[in-house]
Amino acid sequence: MNKFKKIVLDNGLRIVTVEDKNSTAVTVLVLAATGSKYETKETSGISHLLEHLLFKGTKRKPTPIDIAGPLDSVGGVYNAFTAEEYTGYFAKVGSEHFDLALDTISDIYLNSKLEKKEIEKEKGVVIEEINMYYDHPMSYVQNLWTKLLYGDQPAGWDIAGTKESVSSISREQMADYIKSQYVSKNTVVCIAGNMPKEQELVKKIKKHFSNIGDRNPKQKPEVIEMQRSPELLLHNRKTDQTHFCLGVRGYSLFDKKKHSQEILGLILGGMMSSRLFVRIREQLSLCYYIRANSNSDTDTGYLVVQTGVDNSRVEKAISEILKEFKKISSRAVPLKELKKAKDNLKGKMGLMLETSDAQASFYAIQELLENKILSPNEIYDRINRVGRSDVLRLAKDIFRPEKLNLALLGPYSDEKKLKKLLKI
Repeated sequence: MNKFKKIVLDNGLRIVTVEDKNSTAVTVLVLAATGSKYETKETSGISHLLEHLLFKGTKRKPTPIDIAGPLDSVGGVYNAFTAEEYTGYFAKVGSEHFDLALDTISDIYLNSKLEKKEIEKEKGVVIEEINMYYDHPMSYVQNLWTKLLYGDQPAGWDIAGTKESVSSISREQMADYIKSQYVSKNTVVCIAGNMPKEQELVKKIKKHFSNIGDRNPKQKPEVIEMQRSPELLLHNRKTDQTHFCLGVRGYSLFDKKKHSQEILGLILGGMMSSRLFVRIREQLSLCYYIRANSNSDTDTGYLVVQTGVDNSRVEKAISEILKEFKKISSRAVPLKELKKAKDNLKGKMGLMLETSDAQASFYAIQELLENKILSPNEIYDRINRVGRSDVLRLAKDIFRPEKLNLALLGPYSDEKKLKKLLKI
């Protein structure tokens, strides 16, 4: 495994390096500890809109072509992403083009022009992105899921915002957001792959980030969670399939039970040989896709099963999934099944970490969200320690009727039947 190193500059900027001299590539990733959970109702979607706009031009590179062209000319891979708690910008290039990648990503992060003309144009692009996901039931039902769990607070809002909120965001609000959030104490610069020597590397990063602000960033509001009975959210729409998310609240990144939660999710629906895939798809032929996802943020967590079924078989699918919830919380999983899930989790992590861009995300996100970094081997050790009793105890804790949540999208309106299934 490649070794990582963390360096903290006097202004609080964190540098994480993951060196691999055997690689021909290098990734420059800049992460800001800000995302949709940091927004207000008025500015909902601003983190994501900014992510789009930073590629539109800087003082030195005034057009999108000036930014993209040099990276394209060396076959670079570059992009950005927005989540609830972080926003990232990266470029992956051949190691000989490290200076180009660092210069480009630092420049857009710190020196974007935010021209009003480009802002208005990009708002249209983001609105079309919102429309696209709305028209894609498999994606949109995930928005309904977080809305059901967290309601009208930042954790329950769509990362992209609404068409109304995006349309009304001003240039001044965006500039203020950058000044507040894109600051040294809120930023991690991660370099992964075949990179310059440490002294030279740090010198270059200091130079490129010399004008970063050093004020204290705005903190996100506390997520309010109150649930005493099963919850249901129906979105009636004419579709050929009904898509739904059925699951429960879980544990955050800082809870030791998060690894048990991941393993539980894998056993239920994280593999083609998982219980739900075998039962719901292979044996009953109720669906094409079914998956379980374990999610852990700094302050929230959940385990959810998602699938799409024929409109006439919704109740059958929900009933069968609930049976699997009950079964896995009634008796301990066999040792062989537990070992398979652990090996799957470790195996996927190992395969993922073969590339420099994946390594950059793996190390930088840990540092940003948890303020500490575990190596893959340290994480493997924690996974190995999860026992049958841990998984059973977790399942008994989360798979209770009063903790169930169901978000459903399709031409379905019989709330009474669903409430009966959920025992509301």
